[in-house]
Parts: sequence; structure tokens; C-alpha cells
Amino acid sequence: MLLTLLLVFEFIVSVMLIIVVLLQRSEGGVLGVGGGPSGFMTTRGAGDLMTRTTWILAALFFTLALVLTVLAGRERGAASVVDRLKVDAINPASLNQPPQQQAPAGQAQPGAPAPQTAPAPFQAPKPTVHNPFLGDAPAGSAPPPPAKP
Repeated sequence: MLLTLLLVFEFIVSVMLIIVVLLQRSEGGVLGVGGGPSGFMTTRGAGDLMTRTTWILAALFFTLALVLTVLAGRERGAASVVDRLKVDAINPASLNQPPQQQAPAGQAQPGAPAPQTAPAPFQAPKPTVHNPFLGDAPAGSAPPPPAKP
């Protein structure tokens, strides 16, 4: 619940930070260069306000990001990926055993389970080259010579 609330607050702060940065003049008017004193605020005053707002929102953004990172790390605890695997259920003696020799087909022993065959390895289809004039041809074969007019 706390992480969700902080994440929503982080999103709001990031949108406000984007808006404040986009409101600043790109030609340096916010930093005291250009503009005239006949506006609602003087250029220097607007620059100070926008600069302070940007710094405060940026500091708030990075602080929230750090707090979210720490809280998310504590919520997961000290469990690692290896702890989540069922490593204890594996018998270490069976790991280095050679595969069982199976009886040839047709000589199944009575009472023995049916032998399991390994699936065939995946075979990629042979590539073909599609030529709209000549049709499909296997890749690597020479194209037929063009017909003489």
C-alpha cells in the first residue's frame, strides 16, 4: 500500500517536473538574459522562481526514487533466486549418472515400464528462394537460364 502511494506521488512529481522544465524559455530568458521588465514578473524573478521550483521538484523526485528502491528491496526480503528454486528436491547422485541402457525394440522385459524414446531433434525447413517470375526454388541451386526472345 505504501509503495503504491509513493509510486503515485513519484508519478505526479515527475509530471510536474516535466511541465516546469518545458515552461522555461529555451533562449536563456529564465536565467536573466533577454525579455523586458514590462511582464507580470520580471525576468530575473521568473528565473528564480522556475529555477527553485525545478531544483525542489528534482530533489523530491530523486529522494522518492531512492525511498522506493529501499522499500521495495526490504519488501522482497533476503530471498534470492536460488532460494526459490527447488534445489533440495534434486538428488545429487543422479546428476552424474550415465543414461540407462534400454533394451532393443521388440525385446521388452515383462513388468518393465515401456521404454521412452527421445524426441527427434528439431529440423529447420530447407530455405527456398521465391522468384515471382520463376517460382520457388531450393536455396543454393543455380537459377535456370533466361529464355531467349
